[in-house]
Amino acid sequence: MAFTLPDIETEDRLLALARRGSQQAVSEIYERYFPSVYRFVRLHLESQHEAEDIAADVFFQLVDHLGKPSGPRQSLRGWLFRIARHEVYRHYGRQRKMPTVTLDEWLPASNFDETEGDLEIGIIRHASVERIRRLLRMLAPEQQEVLILRFSEELSLQETADMMNKSVSAIKSLQFRAVDTLRKLLLSSTENGESGTYGD
Repeated sequence: MAFTLPDIETEDRLLALARRGSQQAVSEIYERYFPSVYRFVRLHLESQHEAEDIAADVFFQLVDHLGKPSGPRQSLRGWLFRIARHEVYRHYGRQRKMPTVTLDEWLPASNFDETEGDLEIGIIRHASVERIRRLLRMLAPEQQEVLILRFSEELSLQETADMMNKSVSAIKSLQFRAVDTLRKLLLSSTENGESGTYGD
């Protein structure tokens, strides 16, 4: 999975065109954002088929809500992820842990980097992907989710807060605790010589 920063200008342009009834813009929105919405849904579900169905439904809802007060007016990505999260929880509830297989699918090699200049990832940036995968499973579900949304999907603090029904300050605190816990686990695993304690 390629790691790219979100193109806010393109996102705003597509949303404006879609709100004016452009089917081409709707198609481009689907092509651009379906993979990341699907990845997010898949993180919560064991079934690939069910994840595909829910991800597709998110875009049906987008078409249905365009032009309505309940539809997106800004932050298209944030709206799509918020609907996806709502649908997952509505159908399946809040799972205690994200499925291991989908955590493995999620983590690319270069995601853990500094974001917005407000967080020093430090040792995490230099850790191997496999170590991050193993240790990520040890975090609380909300900590896993906030790292995925902030560092993989590149949602802003405000988008993440809106999606998780928390304040921006709460997201900052959750993100800090998640990164700090992951950093401590990495340091501990290094000191213990990668003995396998943090495996499946």
